[in-house]
Amino acid sequence: MRAAPTILHLDMDAFYASAEQAAKPSLRGKPVVVGGLGPRGVVATASYEARRFGVHSAMPMAQARRLAPNAAYLVPRFSLYRAVSDQVMELLRRLSPLVEPLSLDEAFVDLEAGGTADDTASALEIGRQLREAIEAVTGLSGSVGLAGSKMLAKIASEEAKPDGIWLIEPGTERAHLAPMPVRTLPGVGPATADHLRRAGMTTVDDLAEAGEAELIRLLGKAHGASLHRMALGFDDRPVVAERDAKSVSVEDTFDMDLHDRVRVRTEVERLAGRCVERLRGAGRSGRTVVLKVRRYDFSTLTRSETLRGPTDDPAVVRESAARLLESVDTTGGVRLLGVGVTGLADFTQEDLFAQAAGERAAEPDDTGTPEETGGAEREEAEPEPEDAEQLAARRWPAGHDVRHEAHGHGWVQGSGVGRVTVRFEEPGSAPGRVRTFRVDDPELRAADPLPLVRDAPDYSSWPASRPKSRSGGGVPGAESRP
Repeated sequence: MRAAPTILHLDMDAFYASAEQAAKPSLRGKPVVVGGLGPRGVVATASYEARRFGVHSAMPMAQARRLAPNAAYLVPRFSLYRAVSDQVMELLRRLSPLVEPLSLDEAFVDLEAGGTADDTASALEIGRQLREAIEAVTGLSGSVGLAGSKMLAKIASEEAKPDGIWLIEPGTERAHLAPMPVRTLPGVGPATADHLRRAGMTTVDDLAEAGEAELIRLLGKAHGASLHRMALGFDDRPVVAERDAKSVSVEDTFDMDLHDRVRVRTEVERLAGRCVERLRGAGRSGRTVVLKVRRYDFSTLTRSETLRGPTDDPAVVRESAARLLESVDTTGGVRLLGVGVTGLADFTQEDLFAQAAGERAAEPDDTGTPEETGGAEREEAEPEPEDAEQLAARRWPAGHDVRHEAHGHGWVQGSGVGRVTVRFEEPGSAPGRVRTFRVDDPELRAADPLPLVRDAPDYSSWPASRPKSRSGGGVPGAESRP
């Protein structure tokens, strides 16, 4: 534990939904829900306006629609979220070489390692500056927590939400944690919390008072001992700068179970292509291909194949995923498919795989005639056709960017019955007009997201120097939202 609150935790506020509101002037101040829009979709993020209706992340989208029927429901735009995240992480790296991203919108920063703070006053000042910089560069707000440990810094950022800064003074951890529910602590989920409740422990103070031996008896040695230390406010985990990805994967949940074997294979090949796009985007290659299949009865199967060397060749990954699919029984229906690559590396062996593919093509097929193996039917059969509604939803996802030759940049409000409705507006503009077109209008095309802030100020030299410590006068241990 540190003697100064020099560990900072940043958590962007309702990140996906806030980014959509910033990009779409007509949605500012209105309930917005981002996630999968199909019958089996789930909420990724809900704006604070939508949360007032009870909508929250991980909720089934169908339930969210019942709670907030008039909210705007949008398909995620990860290219935009990644671009904004890169801007935020760049600001954090200017504060310290030790930045530990947890997701696109969340990270720890060791201010002491960067020489940007060494006491309460300087930590609060850099926290204020960071929030101002994030708003200036991205137009979005983030909440900042400051403490002497990662656990307390994360708890502080939760208390600061939304759009605030909160500091927990070292030495006050035990008193600060005491009245909080046990689920405040990392690793305490619903099942553990219920187990502790039955033992008469509902607050962090109850855990601290119970003692280590009792928690070990209830939860086991590792978990019990760790939980007791956290209840006392102890957390010595360092901020780790490099959290190297161990895998890259993509998956889709389907609105209706897939029964056609050819359609299932087509979807697997499509997912393999998307997975390789992410792999190449990260500048990596991988050696093990993993297939995930969730069947109609919610049973989930995974199959994997380790290749002769790392690759980022889409044809190799598609072929491997298709081979893995052959070992899975999908006759009852498939509700989810996923393709991933693990064993990541920074190099490829494309020549090796090209040679291997050539060898396989030259080998005689002694497994039977096409009629016996079904190979000919698999190659020639057409995928199960989608109806017009499905095609429109795929081509024009709600919330995604478009450009019209005559009307300029806009975003899809919805599509159906052969039509697509577009609102023409941009970040920083006034709410725009709505127009409807045929889904095959030749003047309408998909577009890339626009920056949320144009002509953002230059923060390349920020911070110019470490904020000076203030002497005397006293600095409050916590600062609430402005």
